Amino acid sequence: MAATPPPMPIARNGGWWQRHWRWAVPALAALGLGLFAAFLLLILSAIFGMMKSSDAYRQAMSRLHASPAATAALGAPLREGWLTLGNIEVNGPSGEASLQIPVSGSLGEGDLYVEAEKAAGAWTFHTLVLQLDADGRRIDLLEEAQPAR
Repeated sequence: MAATPPPMPIARNGGWWQRHWRWAVPALAALGLGLFAAFLLLILSAIFGMMKSSDAYRQAMSRLHASPAATAALGAPLREGWLTLGNIEVNGPSGEASLQIPVSGSLGEGDLYVEAEKAAGAWTFHTLVLQLDADGRRIDLLEEAQPAR
């Protein structure tokens, strides 16, 4: 009885890349795009986090939360939005801030406009205005805080 020869291995044409490039190219492109998007998100989160942790931002939000007119117009609870625009420059005891902070409540949305200056370590607000999205009405939070004469 004659021995049967072992089965012949199947010849593969080309290397791994030549056999799998059709799915590898889109997968690598998606991975690269995902990593780039994650990097941008990380950078934006760091920038907005620094802005939201500033004294000018926190003091402005504190005044907004203490305002009965803002609470009446927007509804409780007042929430801050994610995309704060503007800039803050601080150099030791002095600095400037110019911000547009999106805010919302149960009754509506608006933007809090802040212009402040820091001198001798203390922030002084020149503009602190809530503009409502619904009707464009503006509530000056600095006038509200002034005592009646």
